[in-house]
Amino acid sequence: MISALVADKMEFQALYVTGYGTVASYLGLPDAGIATYTDMLHRVSRFAEMTVTPIIADADTGYGGLLNVAHTVKGYEKAGIAAIQIEDQEFPKKCGHTPGRKVIPINDMVRKIKVACDARNSEDFLIVARTDARTSLGLDEALRRGEAYAKAGADVIFIESPESEGEMKKICSSFDKPTLANLVHGGKTPILSSNQLQEIGYSIVIYPVAGFLTATAAIEKTYIGLKESGQVPSLVDLYPFSKFNDLIGFPEVWEFDKRYSD
Repeated sequence: MISALVADKMEFQALYVTGYGTVASYLGLPDAGIATYTDMLHRVSRFAEMTVTPIIADADTGYGGLLNVAHTVKGYEKAGIAAIQIEDQEFPKKCGHTPGRKVIPINDMVRKIKVACDARNSEDFLIVARTDARTSLGLDEALRRGEAYAKAGADVIFIESPESEGEMKKICSSFDKPTLANLVHGGKTPILSSNQLQEIGYSIVIYPVAGFLTATAAIEKTYIGLKESGQVPSLVDLYPFSKFNDLIGFPEVWEFDKRYSD
């Protein structure tokens, strides 16, 4: 929630709920199909409740079969999410920049997308279709799947883990629909600026690990300093306590206490 509250004030066009980061923060576990629909609905509902920026939310494989996909779409839309991301991995899924991922048959994913489109109440609630086929089956298969998913009704096409700028250009030139780039620092895809990605042809770019990798590095550095020297290292850049109180909503609490004090 801290990162969501900070990002919400930055006037981005959208926020992205990362499954990897949410599972790590909420459960302290890897993004390996462990988190359930209930776990994720709880988190995305809170994110949507506490922010005003439109949210794209990771929903893994839809958490089961076709009926589960319909249930997931309805739950995310009701929670206030603006777009849901569904991928074509086998269950249990894995993070898109880690090894060992397998994909389901293309026709099975096409049916999931059709169900997702039929389950939503409003066409303004967007369906982001992700394929993880690039890593195990090659770019051509990933593009074939992206085309099938677009024809099935997906609003945004997400080809996960391209491995070069040339592949990224080919992805964007292959679709009439918006494409999404996933920039994972330390992952398989080249890290480019948002301006470069826009020139290539991407409509959406997400940076799902940048916030929590930065935070984890700062926390580790702080705790090492405390352990070794008994004090917070002078080089650590601390967010002002008074500003954090404002971010988290203490002024409203103080105003409430003042209004109803004896």
